[in-house]
Amino acid sequence: MKRLVIITVGKTHSGKTTFAKKLEQHLHNSVVIDRDDQAEFINTHYKSLLPKQGVNTFKNAISRTIVDYAVNESSSHLILCNANRGRKGRLEMLERFHHKGFVSILVHFEIPDDILHSRITNSQRSTTIFRSASNFEEVLSRQQAESHHGDVVAPAASEADHLFVVKDSHEVQSIIQKITNISQDL
Repeated sequence: MKRLVIITVGKTHSGKTTFAKKLEQHLHNSVVIDRDDQAEFINTHYKSLLPKQGVNTFKNAISRTIVDYAVNESSSHLILCNANRGRKGRLEMLERFHHKGFVSILVHFEIPDDILHSRITNSQRSTTIFRSASNFEEVLSRQQAESHHGDVVAPAASEADHLFVVKDSHEVQSIIQKITNISQDL
């Protein structure tokens, strides 16, 4: 049986997690793997093991283990709910999934920054996921600065089997329907 891997791409508060949870409800036999969940777990139970600076190799290792388990020990479609804004890392991840026979879908959230600022202002999300940032405004500022680096680019249609772009939250339901239709055609 062919499986889907749906990978979200976007800045903080762009709707990636909300989308992933809604998609999971509509896409039979699917699971959301959200790196924020791993970050919260680590920060709650293993904070002393976190790297003091640089890449969070601990979170990456836990996330990779969960993904590998889901790929090799389940028959579920995977919904990877992460920022995935770096092209090189995205392509490497997609290559691994293509090698395993997955049909890939990228969902790029292109929500204007003024809307993201508004969402952050009204957010009730926990900050226990943070290792170095103190609030979501700081995360968004970092992401805005990263947008000017060469590797942080919007996904291209050639990267995956399917690419959907969300510019407005009203588009979410139709994209979910398109993805469930793709799953039914596998």
